[in-house]
Amino acid sequence: MGSDSQHQVPAIEFTVNSREVDRGTDEWHHLCKRVREACENYGCFEIVYDKIPPQLRAETFSVSRQLFSLPLETKKKNFNPKPYHGYLGQSAHMPLYESFGLEEASNYESLRSLTEEIWPNGHDQFCTVISMMKQLDELKDMINLMILDSYGLGEKSNSTLHSKTLLRIMKYMAPPSGENTIGLPAHTDKALGTILCDDQVSGLEVETKDGQWVKLSLSPRSFVFVVGDSLMAWSNGRMHSVKHRVMMRGEKERYSLGAFAVPLEEKGRAVDTEMQVFAYAGIST
Repeated sequence: MGSDSQHQVPAIEFTVNSREVDRGTDEWHHLCKRVREACENYGCFEIVYDKIPPQLRAETFSVSRQLFSLPLETKKKNFNPKPYHGYLGQSAHMPLYESFGLEEASNYESLRSLTEEIWPNGHDQFCTVISMMKQLDELKDMINLMILDSYGLGEKSNSTLHSKTLLRIMKYMAPPSGENTIGLPAHTDKALGTILCDDQVSGLEVETKDGQWVKLSLSPRSFVFVVGDSLMAWSNGRMHSVKHRVMMRGEKERYSLGAFAVPLEEKGRAVDTEMQVFAYAGIST
């Protein structure tokens, strides 16, 4: 079905230094409830978050543009055999799309190996990405706590959503015709969850449960949290792994960041641990 601007996804404000983000308060539990409801009913929500400065975001996208402007042979040096890691691009199925997948991007040593591969003389500004990733990791951890607390699992260590973060820096070229063109086909994420942000060029769309596509336009202070397949499995199907896509139109390129919470390879536990009937997707209870 086509895009429908009449639908909206929830927008939830995380106000820094307020009782809402002070774990254990009534305000915190109210916020946890809103996050859970958004994840269950929509599979995503907009996060209005003022802790990450717009300037840091702008600097990160500036560095991203420099990264993608490198020659193709240089970009291909960032090779990784794991799916969605390393450099991806030049695909006949996704001709507008390029990306770099970076493991442990908040770790200086991890990023240094990348910069040495493609910038032998160094690139100190790329450390901006580390600062951004540390902030996104902190936001990811807070959302995980909210989800755990919303199900009454916050104090159960064996229910913790253990994960590592894969950063994907993405570029979408403007379509040659300027008309609506698929930048990234409709899909769900395999991760637990994903935090997305863009450079103010819209294009991200999510599908509602009744099959309508909703265009998202984010403010400079906003991010999007997307429920992935692994989080849907962990929650025994309660949370909705939302299908989403990128549609490109007009003459502007689009840059975005995706912080993917990749589950660690260990036994997980679902929400209704005492109810075997709710076991989902092979997760043992």
